[in-house]
Amino acid sequence: MLEPSVFAKMTKRTTLFIRIVEGKNLPVKDITGSSDPYCVVRIDNEAIIRTATIWKTLSPFWGEEYNVHLPPTFHTLSFHVLDEDSLSRDDVIGKVSITKEVLATKPQGFDGWMSLTEVDPDEEVQGEIHLQISIQTRRLRCHVFEARDLARKDRNGASDPFVRVRYNGKTHESTVVKRSCYPRWNESFEFELDESLCENTLSVEVWDWDLVSRNDFLGKVMFNISKLHSVQQEEGWFRLDPDKSKSSEYEGNLGSLRLQLRLRDERVLPSSHYRPLTELLCQAVSTNLNGNQPDLLMLIDETTTAESRQEVATNLVKLFLGHGLAKEFLDVLFKLELEKTSESNTLFRSNSLASKSMESFLKVAGMQYLHRVLGPTVNRVFDEKKYVELDPSKVEIKEAGCTGLHRIQTETEVIQQSTQHLQSYLTELLHSIVTSVSHCPPLLRMAFRQLCERVQERFPEREYRKVKFIAVTSFLCLRFFSPAIMSPKLFHLREKHPDARTSRTLLLLAKAVQSIGNLDTLAVRSKEPWMGPLQPAIQQGIAQLKEFITQLISFEDKEELGEERLSLQPAGTLKEGFLFLHKTRDKCMLMASPFKKYHVTLRSNILSYAKTPNSKKSSFVSLQKVRAVEKVEEKSFGSSHVMQIIWSEEMEQIEILYLQCKSVNELNQWLSALRKSCIHNTETLNSYHPGVFKGDKWSCCHQKEKTAAGCDKTRHGVTLQEWNDPLDPDLESQLIFRHLLGVREAMRDKYLEVVKLEKDKDSFQSHEKGSELKDAASKLFQLLQDLQDIHEDLERSEKQKNTNCLLELQT
Repeated sequence: MLEPSVFAKMTKRTTLFIRIVEGKNLPVKDITGSSDPYCVVRIDNEAIIRTATIWKTLSPFWGEEYNVHLPPTFHTLSFHVLDEDSLSRDDVIGKVSITKEVLATKPQGFDGWMSLTEVDPDEEVQGEIHLQISIQTRRLRCHVFEARDLARKDRNGASDPFVRVRYNGKTHESTVVKRSCYPRWNESFEFELDESLCENTLSVEVWDWDLVSRNDFLGKVMFNISKLHSVQQEEGWFRLDPDKSKSSEYEGNLGSLRLQLRLRDERVLPSSHYRPLTELLCQAVSTNLNGNQPDLLMLIDETTTAESRQEVATNLVKLFLGHGLAKEFLDVLFKLELEKTSESNTLFRSNSLASKSMESFLKVAGMQYLHRVLGPTVNRVFDEKKYVELDPSKVEIKEAGCTGLHRIQTETEVIQQSTQHLQSYLTELLHSIVTSVSHCPPLLRMAFRQLCERVQERFPEREYRKVKFIAVTSFLCLRFFSPAIMSPKLFHLREKHPDARTSRTLLLLAKAVQSIGNLDTLAVRSKEPWMGPLQPAIQQGIAQLKEFITQLISFEDKEELGEERLSLQPAGTLKEGFLFLHKTRDKCMLMASPFKKYHVTLRSNILSYAKTPNSKKSSFVSLQKVRAVEKVEEKSFGSSHVMQIIWSEEMEQIEILYLQCKSVNELNQWLSALRKSCIHNTETLNSYHPGVFKGDKWSCCHQKEKTAAGCDKTRHGVTLQEWNDPLDPDLESQLIFRHLLGVREAMRDKYLEVVKLEKDKDSFQSHEKGSELKDAASKLFQLLQDLQDIHEDLERSEKQKNTNCLLELQT
């Protein structure tokens, strides 16, 4: 039986992986015969992600992926596709919705096309209502207290809600609360109870009152009065549901979305329960340092499927980074990969566990380095928006414009001009790369030197002298730099995808970097001869890159790299940038535009802000004092991208700092970063005011006391996973355990196969190797069984607890 402390220290984590791949057959929304689609992702109708706009297409490709950490109480995930318009309101194209229950039935995830449906206003409901339903001496009584987070139906960013209560053909209505999505009614309605009804149902509907047009539906709750007889009274917050009596099917074709989704509910145990497993894995890596065979990691390598390889690689990299063994872990995989490789030209070109782990390692440990190296050139390409094309079959003369004499440029002139532009970009980029040795994280340099040493051991012949360079460039150029140049948004280099012209320029620049990374100009010349004009620059780049790699891996010892070699975030800066800020200092806000521009820096323990990045005078908020980080409703400042930081000093009143962001993505990124930094705070709020205190009342709920309790619940649990998130060893251990449990039988089969092969060799070394593998595998299988037993005990205990709660309610 589990100790109570296990339940107390255990954490539940719901993670939703979202990949918005592409759309097809979208309807035309613009007079040009096309559309400019983008997608907004909502959790229970709260926007958390906005994709980039893909211009002038009915078949957009986004390829954007996110990991969202959510409270386990969420209900629905939806994707709204819209057409961006610069002069008018964006047009709604359609939506896809999927419930948590449906996602839970697909533990391996969903990958496929889903048809867009029409957005029905009566289905776009959100929020909760606080009710008390009771039966007293043949009278049915409904007391309506308040509601929260109702849908915004009016142009002013609010609604004018009232409640309509129906029973047995009779209807009562509450008063209308103007301009509020957090209304308080505190009204009661009574009906004569009729037990003879076949459908003994009470309906509570919420509506938005409109003076001119028809009232807007805000949601409803249905109660079965027959079931209420057993308890006589029911009170609580009830989620508002859409009007399911209406059919929202749209017969026209609105197109489809291709989505990849995976929902996981993880029970993360206290560290002590994972320690034996992590120690066994670390031991498997450490034995490699003594020259022994890494048999346990060989089993994991051989049994990890292609579908799960990227995720497993990322989890293992993060786990070993947390234990200071990332370099050693990669070394094990390098050796395993080299043992299976016979041809040098195929080295690390497959999507093996070694390749995926090194790729993940570069993203986790080298993203700031990538931004420093590529950022200036990528930004220049975006800013200049030059027309660049080398392929004669794709040159568009009209795009090139005219000369000063109004003469249309020829194809040759376009290609010559494009070559000059690309050479300029490539020269700048190569200079940034070759001068970046001192800025490359020491951990990366150590891993690359180790890779070169292993490759040289495997291919020592003189004819393979450049293979070690290709091994490094296959990761650094082909799997890191080039993908980031082609898709800068996916590597957080830019907030938006490039337009068609900029995208083509980036693609050609990425091709040039790939050619340099291959260290072979002949292959490129034969495959894409139109890249010929860039060959001199590529040839020069190859020589520069070889010299760069030589410098990158040349250092005497660890001390030369410094003590920071395991630090992934220099100076403790988690996030920074310019935002508009407003701090409340008195009871009222009278200024029409209270926000001022500041440079904001988030570190591990404080949030500071100053007028410039290098300003000596700055203000700060201690993160330990933060009690909530929440969004502000749109009507408060006329913007939907405002957040608030609520904190209090000891024995002092609550203070609020308002931050205005440029977009929904920037807003949610700052929200996530702050919430994760304050995750261990104990004095947090359970409720808050999503509005502001203006004049003599809160704009959200109209309460007149500034110290009144909040009218909405806080959402500490909603965060986006970012590349610079702090490592979480317990979570990574849980994810690895779950993976190993899933492939346990495959590992057992592989283990028996290896033992048989070693036994057939009939040598002392073979018997010793088989014995070592048997010991390690036996320990692993037993540890997996122990952890599985703990999780099963937790599930049984939770079910029993829920049953007991239900019995208490019934009695």
